[in-house]
Amino acid sequence: MDEKDLVKRARSGDKNAFAQLYMNYRDRLYRYAYFKLGDESDAQDAVSDCIVEAYSSIGSLRNERAFSAWIFRILYRRCSALIKEQIARKDCEDIDDTDLSSDSTDFRAAELKEALSRLSDEDRDIVLLSTVSGYNSREIGRLLGMNPATVRSRLSRSLKKMREFWGEEI
Repeated sequence: MDEKDLVKRARSGDKNAFAQLYMNYRDRLYRYAYFKLGDESDAQDAVSDCIVEAYSSIGSLRNERAFSAWIFRILYRRCSALIKEQIARKDCEDIDDTDLSSDSTDFRAAELKEALSRLSDEDRDIVLLSTVSGYNSREIGRLLGMNPATVRSRLSRSLKKMREFWGEEI
């Protein structure tokens, strides 16, 4: 069954169809949240909250073909809210520095976090939505309210900046 049919069935209350949609997206949702938040537990919380919200509001989705952008928009908002909560809890301590001081045993993951931390929040979102979640510039543009050409330009500059970081470190 294709995604459009699953969304139609989920909108009409079919729990199994929604469960299949979740299974189709869970890994991409988690990877995006993990790289956005930098913490496994926070990423799991964000995805869980996203799925609960998506399930309760799937009836409001009008275009079945927009499911992917719609669910990532929900996750994007949830991740942004979690970051604001983290900042408030840590008395406005810089969240990126806190993430990088974690006890990560994976050197490459720590290196990737460091490279991502050198980008603005919006540029980081563009890189993550493109490389981790697999969206093209038009889809990212719709998700973030940008022109696709701007997305492509910012993605190119951001990836260049990350490559320069790795060139300095290696």
